[in-house]
Amino acid sequence: MGILDSKVPSGPLAEKWTKHKNDINLVNPANKRNIDIIVVGTGLAGGSASATLAELGYNVKTFCYQDSPRRAHSIAAQGGINAAKNYQGDGDSPYRLFYDTIKGGDYRSREANVYRLAEESANIIDQCVAQGVPFAREYGGLLDNRSFGGVLVSRTFYAKGQTGQQLLLGAYAAMNRQINRGKIQSFNRHEMMDLVLVDGKARGIIARNLTTGEIERHSAHAVVLATGGYGNVFFLSTNAMGSNVMAAWRAHRRGAFFANPCFTQIHPTCIPVSGDHQSKLTLMSESLRNDGRIWVPKHLDDAKAIREGKLKPTQLKEEDRDYYLERRYPAFGNLVPRDVASRAAKERCDAGFGVNKTGEAVYLDFAAAIQRYGKEEALKHGIKDASENEITSLGKKVIEAKYGNLFQMYEKIVDENPYETPMMIYPAVHYTMGGLWVDYNLQTTIEGCYCAGEANFSDHGANRLGASALMQGLADGYFVLPYTIGDYLSKDIRTGKIPTDLPEFDAAETAVKERLQKLMSGNGQHSVDYYHKKLGKIMWDKCGMARNAEGLKEAIEDIAALRADFWENVKIPGRADAMNAELEKAGRVADFLELGELFAKDALDRNESCGGHFREEYQTPEGEALRDDENYKYVAAWEFKGAPKDAVLHKEELTYENIELKTRSYK
Repeated sequence: MGILDSKVPSGPLAEKWTKHKNDINLVNPANKRNIDIIVVGTGLAGGSASATLAELGYNVKTFCYQDSPRRAHSIAAQGGINAAKNYQGDGDSPYRLFYDTIKGGDYRSREANVYRLAEESANIIDQCVAQGVPFAREYGGLLDNRSFGGVLVSRTFYAKGQTGQQLLLGAYAAMNRQINRGKIQSFNRHEMMDLVLVDGKARGIIARNLTTGEIERHSAHAVVLATGGYGNVFFLSTNAMGSNVMAAWRAHRRGAFFANPCFTQIHPTCIPVSGDHQSKLTLMSESLRNDGRIWVPKHLDDAKAIREGKLKPTQLKEEDRDYYLERRYPAFGNLVPRDVASRAAKERCDAGFGVNKTGEAVYLDFAAAIQRYGKEEALKHGIKDASENEITSLGKKVIEAKYGNLFQMYEKIVDENPYETPMMIYPAVHYTMGGLWVDYNLQTTIEGCYCAGEANFSDHGANRLGASALMQGLADGYFVLPYTIGDYLSKDIRTGKIPTDLPEFDAAETAVKERLQKLMSGNGQHSVDYYHKKLGKIMWDKCGMARNAEGLKEAIEDIAALRADFWENVKIPGRADAMNAELEKAGRVADFLELGELFAKDALDRNESCGGHFREEYQTPEGEALRDDENYKYVAAWEFKGAPKDAVLHKEELTYENIELKTRSYK
């Protein structure tokens, strides 16, 4: 431990994964029946991994804090899933997907992992179609595709605005089959509290039954963490309110290195904050940028009049609108990557052109798309001299077919009809590219502890392209982990069942109970949410869309002080040995208060701008991110040493043999 060995196989890039699968050890079917695997998290990565491992013959235990795997946050993904099928005949290929992903991540990804992801992407679609996932289809019956930001091809498969839900139902159905066969034991409403190491290997977990408060021991020959991202460290994010970092952070405290925590994505198309009462933000799918045009008023007086309610956006003439993404990035227009679009929106709003009452919103306008589609539909219906009303009506029907549920959601939240008046959007915390460091096999720096999906760092570098989260989760779960974990488990075919009465389980359970009791013994000055909101404000103000050295140093001190106050003064009603939602939140916020400091430390240490990590000191004259490939072309993997400020940095140097590093341009 302490030496980062990525275990990337040798040979040409396009042959590495095939060669690796041929070289690694396997476990025969009879021996798989004697091996236990714990999977924590049942979203797309965890659900697909659990179903596949059980199908292969392993005995699987799954854990999720929700009352059903169907409630995993993967269900919230709206826009689609990428795959290099080239159904459109527009020049797509696995290499093109690989290149776009590396470039989109601002050249801070591991080449071999990303190419494997691109290779497996096509298999994911075939798998999901076989499961009955109702992807959108063209008139002729072929699967339809749409574009997402950062690419020049259409490779995103989708099911209206419900892609995550449909894919998760597919994985859940596969899980249910294995539950009914007795190959999966499902532990819902259970939260992992600690990782148990025996002789340096992950051999089980300590879990808390959230319904009864009981502390339980569960053993296995390997543990897989697939628990999603840590965006809720900002309090306000697009994540489900229960999303947390606990499983990954407890593994980090046990020796798993945490990689690139400062690489966090700000999504450009979210419903703006409306006031201090909010506890989460709502994402509007990036797919909307296919047809929606983003703009602000060209003149400050018009922007002020709109904010004051004296002028409506529909009253503003075309020549008085600034379609700033189309102006700044003509090649990609509204489909630039998320980090670029987010910073551009912030720049316009900071300059005074914001359009809602807070001045922190821009418009996403579908008027032009409605007219364009309306004219096409009129011709298809043989209406040669269609009236303006007919064109508008036909165009709205096309938009409704593509994005109807998203428009409905927006109208319910904002109480404005987006068919009639432009949507208002603003950037918000969304996805986290950082996570536990893993090697090519998805194993962390702890033997036997694997990490899949958003919980690991491996595929997206400093910025994730839209529609790639579902791709990575399913690639890891269906096609990568089930192969690679066998290489490790092949050494355990004679080990036998792992007993839970070992001293290591005793010590871990005692530590968990002591931590819970310490949480309960606070002086009761403030609620858990009080501290979470305070942390979120520090993170957004000083570690958000733009960071600088002074602010990051302040954040480190502020978070450390807030954490000390939390442990002294947090108020948690109820008991530890019973259902206690406030205690659940407290445990998660306690981890966020440690992660937040490491996040700021990582951002301070990386003296460059890249992707979602934008240091104000390092930018081009045009305001674009300025990388430093000579000094920071590495993965920052942090080793826990008792307190975030004492974390030790390890570097995995990144090599690019198949791509030329360039200044990332979308102009």
